[in-house]
Amino acid sequence: MKRISVPVKKNLLCVAMLAAFGVSGSALAADDINLTWNGITLYGTVDVGVAYQNHGTDYSHDMYVGMEYLVSKNSNKSVTSITNNAMSQSKVGLKGTEPVADGLDFVFNVEMGFNPASGSIADAVKSLTYNNGRALNDQKTAADGARAGQIFNGQGWAGLSSKEFGTLTLGRHVTLLTDTIGKYDPQGGAYAFSVIGYSGATAGGGNTENTRADDSVKYMYKYQNFHIGGLWQFGKNSGSPGDGGQVNVGADFGGFSVDGVYAFKNQSIAAGSLSLAQISPCATPTSTGCGLSHDSLAATISDNESWTLAGAYKFNDALKISGGFERIKYSNPSNPLAPNFETLGGYLISVTNNNAYAHDKVLKVSWIGGKYNFNKALSLGVGYYHYDQNDFHTKVVSNQVVSAPCSDASAAQCSGNLDAFSAVLDYRFNKYFDVYGGAMYSKVSDGLANGYLHDSVLSTAAGFRFQF
Repeated sequence: MKRISVPVKKNLLCVAMLAAFGVSGSALAADDINLTWNGITLYGTVDVGVAYQNHGTDYSHDMYVGMEYLVSKNSNKSVTSITNNAMSQSKVGLKGTEPVADGLDFVFNVEMGFNPASGSIADAVKSLTYNNGRALNDQKTAADGARAGQIFNGQGWAGLSSKEFGTLTLGRHVTLLTDTIGKYDPQGGAYAFSVIGYSGATAGGGNTENTRADDSVKYMYKYQNFHIGGLWQFGKNSGSPGDGGQVNVGADFGGFSVDGVYAFKNQSIAAGSLSLAQISPCATPTSTGCGLSHDSLAATISDNESWTLAGAYKFNDALKISGGFERIKYSNPSNPLAPNFETLGGYLISVTNNNAYAHDKVLKVSWIGGKYNFNKALSLGVGYYHYDQNDFHTKVVSNQVVSAPCSDASAAQCSGNLDAFSAVLDYRFNKYFDVYGGAMYSKVSDGLANGYLHDSVLSTAAGFRFQF
């Protein structure tokens, strides 16, 4: 039997995947050596492995992180499981560039994230519905997220690009803040080894649904060593009713780079599972007349504002350090949201809380770490992450809301902290394939530990990743 060469195999894969996206591959040349055809490039990642947690939760086939690597309220028992996306989100996408005039290109990018261990499209919001009415010790991995079962849950935009005037695009975007957090995270946004990778609170300016912006316009411009960017989200849709905006300014000088981002989001949504008390009027969440459906959830609504400063320095080809700081403020929404509206993915928010922040909540996030390359194949990444939450606890006295300071675990509104340390070894066989193994220890205290079954988790993960 005649052996098919590697380039030809890649071409066959490209043809198949392009066809799956509705693009004809009939004109793909047999001697092409990459996955680009007529300016359209197929790209993707597959990341799968095994994880162990001393206080964990069962694997979720919907939630894209797979397992709760970061200490969470329902962190419970010892768990060992096949999992996915420990280092990178598995995805497949198409991006393209087509010249339309001298110095002007049409550009687009569409991307779908998936969970290879289950074969499911990534759907964080769906994972929350499983835990409706369940006790903490009977829950599975679940969290809110911007990937909510949409076909193109990563991004989906199109626009024009010019080397002289910059790039302007319309559609569903990865935000400027998310881009910046990923750029300066020493663990590269790895779900299993980075607090700010696992939890989208930092990259989302307070809430993880805001790491991507539907119905938005994004502009990027670079001049010599400097770059600026702007993003505006129009809102006024069922998935994201509030408007929002972001501005990014940064510079690169040799081995040093720095970025600052300002972001705000009105009527920001933090979706969560319904408690037993919230569904108690119904025998089941689908009971007739109880106002709930199988896809019903609760949500806390807020107006968010954040400031971020991050930087990195590359000493040489072997060592790079990076870190950053973000201050996030949560306030009660200026325009409260009534229940029974759809959030991302079409899920129904049946219960809303518009009064969670009678006094503003302030979350300060800081991180630092580095990556050391022993050689071209083997690298070690380390990171330290810290949350510092203010005291925004209140009580009602004579029909007035007044401050009621606390610094213990008696209420989630008390001041509190989270600390996490991580390390991961990565061995790259070539530019397409690598294997990795690492661990993250995370611990919460005081207000951030309120209601937790355990206040710390040691998570370990090992796996392999294929990128093309």
